[in-house]
Amino acid sequence: MQQQIQNLPHKPGVYHYYDKNGRLLYIGKAKDLSKRVKSYFRFTDRLIPNPNLSSRITKMINETTSMHYIIVKSEHDALILENSLIKQLKPKYNVLLRDDKTYPYIYINYEHKYPRFEITRKVVKGKSIKYFGPYSSGARDILDSVYELCKLVQKKSCLGGKKACLFYQIDKCLAPCEKSISIDLYSKEIEKAVELIQNKKLLINKLSEKMYFYSQMLRFEEAKEIRDTIQNIEKSQEKSQIDLANTEHYDIFTICYNKKQAAVVKLFMRYGKVVSSAYDLISIKESFDIDEAYERVLLEYYKNEKPPIIAPILLSQSFQSIDIVQKYLSKLFEKKSIITVPKIGDKKRLIELANVNARELLNRPKQDDFYSLGENIKELCHLEELPIRVEIFDNSHISGQAPVGAMVVCDNNSFEKSSYRLYHLNSRDEYSQMRETLTRRIESFEKNPPPNLWLIDGGATLLKLAHELLNSHGVRLDVIAISKEKIDAKSHRAKGKAKDIIYTLTDVFHLVQSDKRLQWLQRLRDEAHRAAITFHKKSKLKMDQESQLLSLKGISLAKITTLLKHFGTFEALKNVSEEEISSLLSPRDAKIIKKYYK
Repeated sequence: MQQQIQNLPHKPGVYHYYDKNGRLLYIGKAKDLSKRVKSYFRFTDRLIPNPNLSSRITKMINETTSMHYIIVKSEHDALILENSLIKQLKPKYNVLLRDDKTYPYIYINYEHKYPRFEITRKVVKGKSIKYFGPYSSGARDILDSVYELCKLVQKKSCLGGKKACLFYQIDKCLAPCEKSISIDLYSKEIEKAVELIQNKKLLINKLSEKMYFYSQMLRFEEAKEIRDTIQNIEKSQEKSQIDLANTEHYDIFTICYNKKQAAVVKLFMRYGKVVSSAYDLISIKESFDIDEAYERVLLEYYKNEKPPIIAPILLSQSFQSIDIVQKYLSKLFEKKSIITVPKIGDKKRLIELANVNARELLNRPKQDDFYSLGENIKELCHLEELPIRVEIFDNSHISGQAPVGAMVVCDNNSFEKSSYRLYHLNSRDEYSQMRETLTRRIESFEKNPPPNLWLIDGGATLLKLAHELLNSHGVRLDVIAISKEKIDAKSHRAKGKAKDIIYTLTDVFHLVQSDKRLQWLQRLRDEAHRAAITFHKKSKLKMDQESQLLSLKGISLAKITTLLKHFGTFEALKNVSEEEISSLLSPRDAKIIKKYYK
């Protein structure tokens, strides 16, 4: 390793450090690989850490026994590659973020004669586009509310018709498709809608009036829907009295941390008002580094796409690689990126608002019990990290028919349904189905980084499979399996009892049914089981309906079973050629099937 370090090229690149077991410790970037890597060491008769390093880095270097590096064209490319690899491989000493969302915007294209509002996550082509947002939540609720309160063209397809539809009859549209509506009259509805989007207080007041009206009319289901909409809209907005009385845009980022967690808060100011906010919680471990955290927060938020609204960036503090991140964002934005750390005035007040919210997140008392439970599970199962974000896997099928996989996500002790993933599978046996499900999840790590823990519904065999798949992709990740105890090949649960066994690579635990740790893991497993069963039932129903339709065309159930065993799903069958079907059935049957799908 010493010889390898001394012969490193003076070129930009990315370097990896590994421990004696070949496990990835750290991924870093460098403008000059030789200078950067050599700065970690003192070259004596043996390699020792540079005495000027922090205690965190010194500990990492003491664990390092080998390294690997990749040369790239520029420092910019090194930054991108480093971020991508960290997300996929989850090194021990890198900061790992969980918030991988792309926040939506509401936009309107004024080039159209009768424009309407839509949602986008990307820049829309057009010279007269106006954007509102971004929204961490509630974008769809805001848009639906606008169409509920304003007489606009409700659907894209409406203008293609020549006759006024139901929306005109129920007084939700001016029907420009049929009637000769003046541009001025329609523009007034657009102005009203823009005011509602920009002024959430006014929007909520209007919705509240409508909710009260429905409740007075005893239309409680409709009133409840509006109540839920109001709550969703309120979630994305911080209660802030800050109003800059101008049209300034700012993206504000701050990170506060204690011994257990770091809270990342993002505020978005548009036209002088805070329009939405978002946060991410990071589990603190010995490898946490605030400089790296700020770098990763900016790279994760802006990703690799130019945002619809480019705003100056305000930070609560500077960080080590701020210059290279600023250059990268300037290239991405196609204009100079402005990153500042305000010290006085209104901008400083915005930073203070973000800090107040970050500290509030860290001081949530209701989290104490959960973190205590997490610490107990970590200690019991010898986990490397607290199980803050957990992905739980289960499969479902009946005699190999309609096999599906489900991944549910629990974050900070709450199920995050927007992150659930459901998979149609081709495999017939449970082992192969779990392999297929886990492999598809691993392949998505670049877009959606790994969690703190995987929980597998299964025994020691599936646990070993999960570890083998992760190791083959170079990913460090804790894995636990939970399965029902078997007696005479039948589980206790089938006999009215609920005895579950917890598996790790080194231990097997038979906890009593009243143990909080077992109950928590059971709750997660049961949610994955519910999701898998529900998805399987829907898939099986669709399969049965498809089978009935094909049988009407003269294709027997036996022939359909033969096709499904070979091609996996009806969706796959739709896309194969007539010749491929002929290899299993007769040319006549193949012709009937292709004609049916055509």
